[in-house]
Amino acid sequence: MTQDNLVEFKTPETEETFSDALSELLRQGACQIIAQAVEAELSEFLGQYQGLKDEQGRQAVVRNGYLPERTITTGVGEVAIQVPKVRDRSSSGLKFTSDENDW
Repeated sequence: MTQDNLVEFKTPETEETFSDALSELLRQGACQIIAQAVEAELSEFLGQYQGLKDEQGRQAVVRNGYLPERTITTGVGEVAIQVPKVRDRSSSGLKFTSDENDW
């Protein structure tokens, strides 16, 4: 029996298949809004631990660059985002995770 019932489906459209000016503008706007939301979350997170100091009297929880850029899929296509990293000098295991990370 060599027959099978497999049906080949078309792959969904990618960013390259619809790259008109309006779609690009919407993608850029989505990227900016996501970046602002992540920065607001980070500010709130750092504010919670502003009074926490390490043994040397320095702030224990500080920004420490960004995670590698990655793409997420939105209603207007894929957009690239960067999530900030946080360094915990107090070794208490604090870690910043954005709600956007759950996407």
